[in-house]
Amino acid sequence: MISVMRSRIPLPEDRPWRVLGLMSGTSADGVDAVVVEVDPRGFEGGRPFLALLGHHPAPYSEALKEAVLAAASNRLDPAGLCILQRRLGDHHARAAADLCASLGLEPDLASLHGQTVQHHPAEGATLQLADPYVLAEVLGCPVVWDLRRRDMALGGQGAPLVPLPERWLRGPEPWLALNLGGIANLAYWDGAHTRAWDAGPGMSLLDLAARRWLGRPFDPGGAAAAGEVHAAPLDRWLRHPYFQAPPPKSTGREVFGTAWLDAEAPGLEALPLPDRLATLAAFSAEAVARELARLSPLAPGTRGLVSGGGAQHGRLRAELAARLALPLADDTAFPAGAREAVSWALLGAASALGLPGNLPEVTGAARPVALGSWVCP
Repeated sequence: MISVMRSRIPLPEDRPWRVLGLMSGTSADGVDAVVVEVDPRGFEGGRPFLALLGHHPAPYSEALKEAVLAAASNRLDPAGLCILQRRLGDHHARAAADLCASLGLEPDLASLHGQTVQHHPAEGATLQLADPYVLAEVLGCPVVWDLRRRDMALGGQGAPLVPLPERWLRGPEPWLALNLGGIANLAYWDGAHTRAWDAGPGMSLLDLAARRWLGRPFDPGGAAAAGEVHAAPLDRWLRHPYFQAPPPKSTGREVFGTAWLDAEAPGLEALPLPDRLATLAAFSAEAVARELARLSPLAPGTRGLVSGGGAQHGRLRAELAARLALPLADDTAFPAGAREAVSWALLGAASALGLPGNLPEVTGAARPVALGSWVCP
């Protein structure tokens, strides 16, 4: 018998929980579904994670990705947003059902992030689309969703929320984790305190540039970004107000997305294509380097880890290596794309127990709070 505080929803008390996590990141390229085994007793000691039982990436179709990018760049009307919510709900539900069928199990609960299409922390507003009711009907288990807005109601950024699960996953020794997704974000644990925030554009502009000038969803390996970095646009971009603001802070495609690239395209198109991509890679790397400088000095023995799609972009990695004193090793603890979904599953399990999922020192919220709303079948 597992002795824990009583959960807010009916869940097994005699065995670990099977928790499904669904994550759709700012890269807007699809859904990662995982099932993890969680020991609810483990939250007391900060180590609830037991095992990753399975991982299933479910890419978006080109049409669905175009709709997501349109929503993120204010090109969808309310009817379009309404329909997109259902389309994304169906896609998430299929990904979850396919994973559970392949594993031959039924999850005890599911934690749904949804696809971020708007994030406006200065106004206390964020929007993640995916229909939790469809997911609850397909899986037949409780679903927690909309985890960011409770933190925002308390004055927080609603992001980043993965640093607390990162602590549960990584243990007590100092570490610095850089995730190069659509938006780059960093999390740092010095052995006593956590600091974390969004560092800049990550892969969002590089992927949009690949779509625009290469006719591809991304530049494989960063091979096309082989040109010269141009200092003048780079210096101007780094004067953006986001980089002058102190943490807590978060950003998204509303800032570093289609509108940004549209505005900069005339100047970039005066450069050779390899130079455009190299300069954008240098922008993402220099933004990360400047944000990381806020953490100096790092605790002795800090491990540097990098994950996300940008970890496979050779030019971005080279630009980072030229700027950072801390070596960054590939984070191989989980399959590519799975780590944030695992974190979201852990946040869902914490919510089921009524435990806080945010860190006020990271998000700026007034207090720790249990996150999300529940849908039960």
